[in-house]
Amino acid sequence: MAEHNLKLDDKDREILTLLSEDPEISQEKIAKTINLSQPSVAVRLKKLREMGAFSKVCGINPLKMGLHLAKVEVSTNNITNILKMFKNCPYFLNAFTVSGKSNLCLLFVGEDIATLESIVEGHLRPLEEVKEIEFNIIISAANDLTMPFQMKIKPADKQPCGIDVQCVDCPSYSENKCLGCPIIGQYKGKLW
Repeated sequence: MAEHNLKLDDKDREILTLLSEDPEISQEKIAKTINLSQPSVAVRLKKLREMGAFSKVCGINPLKMGLHLAKVEVSTNNITNILKMFKNCPYFLNAFTVSGKSNLCLLFVGEDIATLESIVEGHLRPLEEVKEIEFNIIISAANDLTMPFQMKIKPADKQPCGIDVQCVDCPSYSENKCLGCPIIGQYKGKLW
């Protein structure tokens, strides 16, 4: 089990609160607000970053961009295999190992719900190690949601998920129920 060594004092808590309210806040403004010198703030920020107490994330807010976000709860006996499958998938955002009925939560983003459903139905459900799936579309978020996201992808001859079927040979793709895979150049969308 990981050891948690977050030793924060009141000034650290104030800095983290200011950063959460305004990630672009300057060290000078933090220093004035919490009554410290700018060099002291710089040292504290470095320490907090190294501790993992905060990091800056550059990405997109999928909901504000009009994209669809899917939360897919999976019950599986092989988490590693599923994570490896989606590691380089452009639709894949993140995954969490969780406790409860399901043991894996996957987040996907796409321009349309049908493509997200095709990923679940065509890639996940057929897997022998998948016992159960719950597929949900996220409607809204209480707070801003910034997710790291690759807009420029490296083309390849083969899908990163390892599926042997080309998009052009897939019924979902030919029936316009899936936008296809941007990595292999069989993509009908506008995002990538």
